[in-house]
Amino acid sequence: MDTRSYKVKAGQQVKLADWPTSEDHGWTEEQLEKRLSETIDKLKKWHIRLHAEEEKGIVVALQAMDAAGKDEAITYLFSNLTAQGLKTTTLGKPSETEQKHDYLWRLHDAMPERGQIGILNRSHYEEVLAPRVHHQLEESPLPDQLIDQEVWERRYRQINEFERYMAENGFPFVKFFFNMSKEEQKNRLLERMKDPEKNWEFSFSDVEEREHWEDYQEIFSDMLAKTSTEDAPWYILPADEEDYSRLIIAQVMVELLEEIHPQLPEISGEKKDKLDQYIRKLEAE
Repeated sequence: MDTRSYKVKAGQQVKLADWPTSEDHGWTEEQLEKRLSETIDKLKKWHIRLHAEEEKGIVVALQAMDAAGKDEAITYLFSNLTAQGLKTTTLGKPSETEQKHDYLWRLHDAMPERGQIGILNRSHYEEVLAPRVHHQLEESPLPDQLIDQEVWERRYRQINEFERYMAENGFPFVKFFFNMSKEEQKNRLLERMKDPEKNWEFSFSDVEEREHWEDYQEIFSDMLAKTSTEDAPWYILPADEEDYSRLIIAQVMVELLEEIHPQLPEISGEKKDKLDQYIRKLEAE
């Protein structure tokens, strides 16, 4: 798998209609499951090293329309990793307290510690999506003079600068957009609505937001083009195929961890001598 084919290059123009929501990868279901299992095993090993070394952290942003598979990807992939080395945050509609601050204020508390992978299930990109589709800035506490034609370009720049700041301090970003077809979303929403065991996953707002599908596609395209950088690239997933999308995420994460190349701490000097002493003590019991 060449993950570069899913990566939005810095400065690349994006039209989501040109990116596949599914593709013929040539693997059988059994082959795909085997490859996914093997890649998750690699991810687990590298994550242990990241957590043990405690020098760098990784921020993973997941963004999509409703029912695209973000929650399931988190459950399937990241639940396999060391719990202490994970931090998962869902950034939904800002609270009253959060609205009294700048729009990135609440993001700081979601950032991982060194040695952790921080997962943003929805992210700070919510602040350049729904408010733009629904013209919500006019109803926010933002000063009127800051609500102009340049507001979204400013936010893109600010987000890029924040992500660059984090990367330069040892916390690289990697971002995944779940590119799902409108037909597939309809099928998944209907499954949630009709199955009593899945009703709890459904929200009436999911269908209401679907009515703005074309607006979202246009804004997603703009967002992906303006905020995919060398420090924090976007990967566009063919999200109609859930297992294949999960494999892409896992492979990208492995490649990033291989680049960071964290190492298990070595015990030496007095600590090594003491370790040997305690080994002998326990063996003699």
